[in-house]
Amino acid sequence: MPRRREVPKRETLPDPAFGSTLISKFVNCMMIQGKKSVAEGAFYGCLEIVKDRAKEDPVKIFKKALENVKPILEVKSRRVGGATYQVPIEVPQDRRTSLAIRWIITNARARGEKTMREKLAAELLDASNNRGGAIKKKEDTHRMAEANKAFAHYRW
Repeated sequence: MPRRREVPKRETLPDPAFGSTLISKFVNCMMIQGKKSVAEGAFYGCLEIVKDRAKEDPVKIFKKALENVKPILEVKSRRVGGATYQVPIEVPQDRRTSLAIRWIITNARARGEKTMREKLAAELLDASNNRGGAIKKKEDTHRMAEANKAFAHYRW
């Protein structure tokens, strides 16, 4: 983290199929060892599975799932005197999105289905219906923030 000046945000180019920067960010986070075409294939295949199962627009389901997973509060460690407190803070918008993307991908990888397409499709469908591992992670984060509400005055 530089001390002198703010680091400029890099703009993400929209993805070729749907023209969405959100999908492009998701694919970039899915990517392992620079294999973008593999990540894109898995994601677009996942959207096909979602389309077959839900009989709805898969991009809408994807966006709904992401909205459901976005956290509002999180805790940050603050050292006051000799003690470390978990202080609840509000999450900035860009961090909300990146956390939601990360949680969906992590929980999809941990699922038991055979291929990444099936895992991701199941996780997206679960998240859009307010269940699944990513939603549980969000609720745990909110529960932790709620439990440490007494230390909110240490926020700065």
